[in-house]
Amino acid sequence: MQIAFHTLGCKVNHYETEALITMFKHEGYTIVPFSTYADIYVINTCTVTNQSDVKSRKKIRQAIKKNPEAIVAVIGCYAQVDQKTIAKIDGVDIIMGTTDRSELLHHIKRFSRERERIEAVKDITHYNVFDKLNVTSFKENTRAYLKIQDGCNEFCSYCIIPYARGRIRSRGFDEVLEEARKLIKNHYKEIVLTGIHTGGYGSDLDDVSFYDLLKALKAIPGLKRLRISSIEINQLNQKTLDLLKDPIFAKHLHIPLQHGDDGVLKHMRRRYDVKTYLAKLKDIRATLGDIAITTDVITGYPTEDDASFETMKETLKKAQFSELHIFPYSKRSGTKAAQEKSQVHGTIKSLRVGELLKLNETLALDFRHKQKPQTQYVLFEKCQDDVCFGHSERYLEIKVQSTQDLSNQIKPVQLLNVDYPISEGRLE
Repeated sequence: MQIAFHTLGCKVNHYETEALITMFKHEGYTIVPFSTYADIYVINTCTVTNQSDVKSRKKIRQAIKKNPEAIVAVIGCYAQVDQKTIAKIDGVDIIMGTTDRSELLHHIKRFSRERERIEAVKDITHYNVFDKLNVTSFKENTRAYLKIQDGCNEFCSYCIIPYARGRIRSRGFDEVLEEARKLIKNHYKEIVLTGIHTGGYGSDLDDVSFYDLLKALKAIPGLKRLRISSIEINQLNQKTLDLLKDPIFAKHLHIPLQHGDDGVLKHMRRRYDVKTYLAKLKDIRATLGDIAITTDVITGYPTEDDASFETMKETLKKAQFSELHIFPYSKRSGTKAAQEKSQVHGTIKSLRVGELLKLNETLALDFRHKQKPQTQYVLFEKCQDDVCFGHSERYLEIKVQSTQDLSNQIKPVQLLNVDYPISEGRLE
């Protein structure tokens, strides 16, 4: 039978879809593009914003229209928090949330026999089991994602994810190491550790910590580069920073800031202030040297006025980030921030996003110019028309001229022409 998958949202969702693809391939199913005719469609949904819900419903209806006789399974975060709305869509056959994804195969076989809708969304509130999914290959054949935990305990005022994913649940220590070994055996040069609250790994376990996991992973023979997808500022203690000096760790950390004004941060329920955040960045650079630090920022949050927005811009300049991931605040039903009466007008949000995009380009170019004298070690991902593209250990996207296919090779590169988002270099 032919089965098609579509994934919305974050890297964790994409990891989970890849795990399901692996499982269905093993069972003899043929994987086809979502845009084509299939016997089964699986939509792995996102619910981080109201707009994510809209996009998820759109993809569900596209699948039903493509083949009205197909089995349509809706899984993931949106299914977890709004099962009733999805159930109203005629043509949806299976609804699952963010637990027991390995049961999807069983549910599809059961529906094929009985032809009765299956709703298998569990209460996530007290769920404490890590979903056992394994991935040994990805569509992208150079960088592998390795999910080490699920859930979040923070309950920030703007975020629905703890209600969609539940509390922190860490993957078994030995299971993580086993999957890492398999990925290395399958010729992946870089492993990216990912999760909903990645640095929270081990907080629900008695005998291991995130530090212990990093130490064990770096000792696995054959691994060339280890990257942390995202980590909170208060999870970077000095012991962990000292470990990250090992050359196997990418010289890049993604540390969400979310806002640069103390008043807004407090309202967001973030557990730090600007002074603490900037002081930790100073410690990070003192320990790790010329490391790239990227971040997430939200503008247009309900309590953000002109003054707090200007304060945020000053904070971003002081922090000297190598790149900003900029998000206009999007109202999310079910969160505390959505109940605020003083919502920022959409036009103002758009103008502020525009200002931050300009600032991002300035910061990104400044960092890249500082990198120009240094050798960049680039993991090349693809080549076309004698040009190869890849990312350095500092996550700079770089292209070089090459008549050889450099895909899945790490090569030393000297920067020639600095630009953003892609700089040009030459092989050393």
